[in-house]
Amino acid sequence: MTGEAYSSTHPPLPPTTEDQRYSWLRLLRSRGIGTVTFFRLLAEYGTAQNVLDMLPEVAATAGVKGYETYSKDALDAELTTAKAANARLLCFGDPDYPELLTSLHNPPPALWAIGDTSLLSRPAVSIVGARNASSLGRRMAYALARDLGDSGYVVVSGLARGIDASSHEGALHSGTIAVQGGGVDVIYPTENTKLAHAIAAQGLRLSEQPMGLQPQARHFPPRNRIIAGIGLATVVVEAAVKSGSLITARDALDLGRDVLAVPGHPFDARASGGNLLIRDGAVLVRNAKDVIDALPPMSAPAPPRPRQQERPEPPPERRNLRQTAALHQIILDRLAAAPTPEMQLIEDLDSPARKVRTVLMDLELSGAIDRGPGGVIIKKR
Repeated sequence: MTGEAYSSTHPPLPPTTEDQRYSWLRLLRSRGIGTVTFFRLLAEYGTAQNVLDMLPEVAATAGVKGYETYSKDALDAELTTAKAANARLLCFGDPDYPELLTSLHNPPPALWAIGDTSLLSRPAVSIVGARNASSLGRRMAYALARDLGDSGYVVVSGLARGIDASSHEGALHSGTIAVQGGGVDVIYPTENTKLAHAIAAQGLRLSEQPMGLQPQARHFPPRNRIIAGIGLATVVVEAAVKSGSLITARDALDLGRDVLAVPGHPFDARASGGNLLIRDGAVLVRNAKDVIDALPPMSAPAPPRPRQQERPEPPPERRNLRQTAALHQIILDRLAAAPTPEMQLIEDLDSPARKVRTVLMDLELSGAIDRGPGGVIIKKR
């Protein structure tokens, strides 16, 4: 894995039995367990069931009284809903799990999928843009998606109105992937219901959220990182400077992927984000050929999964409660309202990285902090 995502030198093995997959998903749904914490706990305790057994004790050490893991009844209900929706669970490391997503700092431990998962093994291009797109913008997105599909690429977008919907429609015949902000069985916006059913029948719908979850604003930035992560490149068609599409473009840049943009009129606010990207070095797009010319040759192998240097993993340290409580407060005092990168916090504290990460896990379990896209730390209170 890249960066400092996990405390282990090797990615975790995917769950291979139904019981293991059950425990994996139950751990992921438990309170205070974000993606980074999920993998760190797996690295420390070996299996999801081991973590579930230890979580109440770990939470108690963090000062959280009466912590309970995600209930089996709630998880059974989610699995029943998934079966009714013909949704399939893809766990990190599964053969059908998207290979390019493994390069994320915080890859989704599990994805619900409805449709043709074989599309995840094909080269893909992400297309994003404004919800209130112009007629020209929608026509451009449709044409780009159609021509990219005809050239063998899967088109990825977010099933929103505007540019997303036009992109899916253009690539429906050749293969398109819709990454949803809420549960994979929850169609939002409702005006895209017919399109969503068509994608389930001819393409693929994906979500890392629980079945039945209604999308909220906070769910879309994490959704955007998946859109950027699946594509070899991201194309922006009409986007304001402060928009989710620009967040997706930044996610793509952080992953070392190409970002391309369709230019627009300087007086049109919907074109301001794309024009800014072009000014800063993004490839200008006039047609699908411009996109294809910027991509690696179709026959090129997929980028290999980055690997960390192999080093022995130290055993979990014994924790002095007084010192741990003091470090809790020091970290909270250092955090501001703005998100703070984890590595910056570790450097500022001048403490062993392992000790700081253990305390961050405590604070996440207690609800004092949260993690944003890219693993940044956000103070909640």
